[in-house]
Amino acid sequence: MSVWNERYAGEHYHFGTEPNAFLASQRSRLRPGMTCLAVADGEGRNGVWLAEQGLQVLSVDSSSVALDKARALAELRGVELAVELADLTQWDWPEARFDVVVAIFIQFAPPALRLQIFEQMKRCLKPGGLLLLQGYTPRQLEYRTGGPSQVENLYTGTLLHEAFADMQIMQLAEHDSVIHEGVGHEGMSALIDMVARKPGY
Repeated sequence: MSVWNERYAGEHYHFGTEPNAFLASQRSRLRPGMTCLAVADGEGRNGVWLAEQGLQVLSVDSSSVALDKARALAELRGVELAVELADLTQWDWPEARFDVVVAIFIQFAPPALRLQIFEQMKRCLKPGGLLLLQGYTPRQLEYRTGGPSQVENLYTGTLLHEAFADMQIMQLAEHDSVIHEGVGHEGMSALIDMVARKPGY
């Protein structure tokens, strides 16, 4: 069994069933009917919330256990959620398909893979599409309230500015905030939020 299947095993939802607070704060940018990709969406808390806002959501993850729980959560909430088992290193990312890409705490990726995923996320956005991203900064290693233990997997403002220099960065902010996301993310956290738009309409 993969490490992610082990993490998501059991009836409880490792990161809870409520949406990420940053994502929920961006609700005014979302419109019913938008197409949305939820990257490494785990047990579906964010994908299901996006579907509740009327978006057409594809939730992808590498854990079959997580996706089964995402389907169950969508059924419980009475929304449609498309799910796909995907190894993001091998997945055939569609081109210019989505109005919104959501990437919340996808910091399993070391630098080379991270750059590859970032480029693919940009590629699959339609012109004018939105990227909503949140991650941990290196100071999270002091808090130890969630996230990876490898500093190279964490984000800085400079890193995101450089990686998304070809997009319009509409919001980029580092902050310390208390988050409550199941047992996986709990307590004071060093966070960075980004909203960016792909050029062209």
